[in-house]
Amino acid sequence: MTYEHGTIDSALAAVAGDEPAVIQDLRRAFVEGVTHVLEVMHLAENGQEWREAALRLKGLAASVNALPLMTLAAQAAERDGRDAALLDQIGKLVARL
Repeated sequence: MTYEHGTIDSALAAVAGDEPAVIQDLRRAFVEGVTHVLEVMHLAENGQEWREAALRLKGLAASVNALPLMTLAAQAAERDGRDAALLDQIGKLVARL
């Protein structure tokens, strides 16, 4: 997962410049946002809620070039509803952020 951290940090550094504290704050906000969307996916009551959350997750991942997370989120957005196995994969990836 080192590569993923490096990719995210590089994307955040492009926004924040050489400001480690700002990069850390942005990273924290990203992880909190992703964690919240993951919770929404767990609670999705129908296919529309699931897809909307998955697309939100895909957008968040794309904003920091987190390609593995973006790929899983895109797969989730193609589902008609909650996919427990895919949700588990996403959760494991998010836990490593």
